[in-house]
Amino acid sequence: MSGARTPPPLAAVRTPSPLTAALLVVAVVTAAAAAGGAAALETLLAAWGSGFDVLAAATGADLLALSFMQQAYLAGVCVAVVGPLVGSFLVHREMAMIGDALAHSAFAGVAAGLFANAVLETALPPLATALAAAVLAALLVQTLVDHAGAYRDTSMAIVLTGSFALGSVLVTAADGGIAVGVDAYLFGSLATVTRANVGVLVAMTAVVVGVVAVAYRPLVYATFDDVGARAAGLDVARYNQLLAVLTAVVVVAAMQIMGVILVAAMLVVPVAAVAHVRGFKRAMAAAVGVAQVATLVGVTLSYQFDVAAGGAIVLTAIAAYVVTTLAVRGRRWAASRRRRSA
Repeated sequence: MSGARTPPPLAAVRTPSPLTAALLVVAVVTAAAAAGGAAALETLLAAWGSGFDVLAAATGADLLALSFMQQAYLAGVCVAVVGPLVGSFLVHREMAMIGDALAHSAFAGVAAGLFANAVLETALPPLATALAAAVLAALLVQTLVDHAGAYRDTSMAIVLTGSFALGSVLVTAADGGIAVGVDAYLFGSLATVTRANVGVLVAMTAVVVGVVAVAYRPLVYATFDDVGARAAGLDVARYNQLLAVLTAVVVVAAMQIMGVILVAAMLVVPVAAVAHVRGFKRAMAAAVGVAQVATLVGVTLSYQFDVAAGGAIVLTAIAAYVVTTLAVRGRRWAASRRRRSA
């Protein structure tokens, strides 16, 4: 889509196995949640809040001084980084809808956590159960594709419908007592973005960015020329599973603001908006820029007009896609007119 060229052959690069990567993500996120008052996190949040306080005083925008809005903006910035970062690989692999499948799997995980808390009187964090469910679903999708002979869209449809069915059963099995808690995860909510959740999201972002940086070259090679990558000795199945796990992490991270129903948009729409950009790295950076603008504008509109944050962000991103598409087509039309008149 972005005009990126197929990278030259490279030898297999040693990176953690998908299972190791998944366990690493869970370990880091769990540690971050347990150490919510860690010095580094507190320093980051304090600096972020101070910056917004100064900005609020300079602009007179009172919403920038609200602590929950500062947390929502930070969460949005993180989501706008990891969404297009992973989504760039998915779109070029024609796997854009895997985000939707994993989002519904995360919903089943949230429902399972809330069900256990309500019925079994446990204290499971819904985000932890959502992450576990999404990672397992990601590996299941890739296993169905690699070993069961299922097409990608078929395997994603099976996981999507099965997960949502399980989640709906768990919600209704508790006599509707957890339906209110589920709504925030279905549609997203700025009010649910707590300080602890922001800490977890920052940790998730650091893990995703770090893993993509380490495995960037083999991921690009497997994305654009999987046959050549296999011939060069690259374990393509391993990197496919790694990308699926990273997608699961991004989905759970974005779910707090975007909601299950719209979370896949952050993986796809910003990438589609910069389809005209040449070069994979430049297109990826441009997609992150579009996502940042869409997220910041969407969160602000959500507060100002009291509408769903996920919907506001997605509509802003789609507006950016429409504008860039029309601008590119208009420029091409003008160039063709000049050539014909020359």
